[in-house]
Amino acid sequence: MTHVNILLIGDIFGEPGRRVIAHRLAEVKAAHRIDLVIGNAENAAGGFGITPKIADELFAMGIDVLTTGNHVWDKKEALDYLAKERRILRPANYPEQAPGLGRYVAELPGGVRIGVLQLMGRVYMPMTDCPFQAARRELEWLRATTRLIIVDMHGEATSEKRAMGWYLDGQVTAVLGTHTHVQTADEEILPNGTAYLTDVGMTGPTASVIGITPASAIRKFLTQMPTRYEAADGPAILQGAVVTVEPSTGRATAIERLQVRETSS
Repeated sequence: MTHVNILLIGDIFGEPGRRVIAHRLAEVKAAHRIDLVIGNAENAAGGFGITPKIADELFAMGIDVLTTGNHVWDKKEALDYLAKERRILRPANYPEQAPGLGRYVAELPGGVRIGVLQLMGRVYMPMTDCPFQAARRELEWLRATTRLIIVDMHGEATSEKRAMGWYLDGQVTAVLGTHTHVQTADEEILPNGTAYLTDVGMTGPTASVIGITPASAIRKFLTQMPTRYEAADGPAILQGAVVTVEPSTGRATAIERLQVRETSS
């Protein structure tokens, strides 16, 4: 293969996010000649967490690897599932006693192997081990198998994500941010061949505040009282990023932001 195209789908939020994937992913894969699809699914179950049933549905829709983040444990049934399903990752910098792993190696039909690494930031996020140290440790294992490595950096702070991009420049194929649900416009190829984007965005309802109903978000800001956030519904958008890779070197040659709106059936 002269090049490989990899798609990372931004945080899949609730039923609207799953629905737009069901309606549009096959078309996106064909149009961009996608070889591997990674989807962040930590909000896939009603906006909070992931269940085995929903994960299996997403795999059946054409997603090859699922990443998560700080909501990975929100559904208790995910604990046993992560312990046995290697295609769904939790952040590698959670303590080693946590179920599951933060890395996975997928193999394409032609024999090309692609590593996926999940990390989570610590700025304004739950306390975890250092993602920079975890990245170095996990890459020692991954790079013994493949040069093609995609990092999902799940974090709140732009500075921490950008620091990770520069820290891993030349060591991985791409560092792509998730978590904020707002797609940024800073895609670039760093000097040593690593593709970077601060946040790939959200795959979910457009008439929302990062996936939840505007009314519940506004109520929280107005009152500062405990509020039950309600997942929004309605038309959805699929957001993500496509990275083109040179398999022989593992260097990214292009990165493209993606926004695909749901069409009425």
